[in-house]
Amino acid sequence: MATLRPAILDAALRACTRAQTRRPALRNTVQSRPQVPCRTQRRCISDDARPPLPRGTPGPSKVVAPKTRLAVGVVFIGTLIYSMATGDNQPPPSTDTPPPRSGQQLDSPSIADRDSLSKRESGVTARSPMRLRMEAFIKENQQEIVRALEALDGSQRFQIDTWDRPNGGGGISCVLQDGKVFDKAGVNTSVVYGTLPRAAISKMRVNHKALDPDVESLEFFAAGLSLVLHPQNPMAPTVHLNYRYFETANQDGSTNAWWFGGGTDLTPSYLFDEDVIHFHRNIKEACDAHDKEYYPRFKKWCDEYFSVKHRGETRGVGGIFFDDLDETEKDQESLFAFVQTCLGAFLPSYLPIIQKRSDMPFVEKEKQWQQLRRGRYVEFNLVHDRGTAFGLNTPGARIESILMSLPLTARWQYQHEPEKGSREERLVNILRKPIEWV
Repeated sequence: MATLRPAILDAALRACTRAQTRRPALRNTVQSRPQVPCRTQRRCISDDARPPLPRGTPGPSKVVAPKTRLAVGVVFIGTLIYSMATGDNQPPPSTDTPPPRSGQQLDSPSIADRDSLSKRESGVTARSPMRLRMEAFIKENQQEIVRALEALDGSQRFQIDTWDRPNGGGGISCVLQDGKVFDKAGVNTSVVYGTLPRAAISKMRVNHKALDPDVESLEFFAAGLSLVLHPQNPMAPTVHLNYRYFETANQDGSTNAWWFGGGTDLTPSYLFDEDVIHFHRNIKEACDAHDKEYYPRFKKWCDEYFSVKHRGETRGVGGIFFDDLDETEKDQESLFAFVQTCLGAFLPSYLPIIQKRSDMPFVEKEKQWQQLRRGRYVEFNLVHDRGTAFGLNTPGARIESILMSLPLTARWQYQHEPEKGSREERLVNILRKPIEWV
């Protein structure tokens, strides 16, 4: 039984205690009164003089403070009945507590709290918020890709590192190093909850007019899968993939604005046209299943985005890239389906290439060229990539996961120029002027 006593019980106990402390004075008063003879029809009973009982009659029981016990018992039993009837073991509100002021409310839960409660109560279903559906989707695909790459490499397993963010969210970083096929391979998922300051909101409104310009801050959610594979063999191309979802929320937890982004691109050190054509054809088929305009539009966007501007060349031979796809493009379900198709096309577009090239012979000169091309890769990621910049500028970001995309080794050689007519020169010429592959 709860040890808490209702306020009414405490009041009764205090009253009875005060009565007990006054009893001696009352007794003295009674004793000081003159004795009045009792009439035959009445009995005068006091604490000091009681009529004698007939012989053989049992004596009265010695009950200590009977009136106090009666008062306490009535209050206690009443309280117990009330508690059993209402199921409430807590004391009633104190009359000393002031009522809440008009308009005073409890703080509303964050979207991280709402999502955590939703997953705990009902899991993730087709009716769940897009935040939870995207998170479940990227984690499922991460596991599938990791299994496929481990089977391909055959010598190493991915190191799996799970981490949490203090404000909600977290991630799973899967990294393989010094394998038979892959020099370094990373497959990461990240889920971030946070708050956008007014300056960031104003900047984002350039592409997202739904963002409220009058608020001081907005909660945001970001989730994505990012993948970078750097093979050992210089004849096998590096590949990059990223698909992500971003959302801002109003104070009541409702969606304020949302958008999808992502893409995939191939970065070879030595060019095999058939490999690039295979890669682009698979991506085009994925795009065409949703919109015939997507592939040419997003291929051009990819060539422009993955540009090492200070070198005057693209990072690789392209693929697709898109960002800020929101309700002005298509409805949310259609864009989510598009992202799902693109991510599902990754393994069929890349695995046949790496399987074909990972065991090809090469010489040290070709390995050095691969290291020089990796240097260009590092330059783009650290100087121009918006995703890297966003991650590095996010409070509490996990730096190891953000820099997972960098190769294990790279090379910078002063004023290096490829030989005329060489395979290396052909690659550079195409990077300086991208072409259509399909």
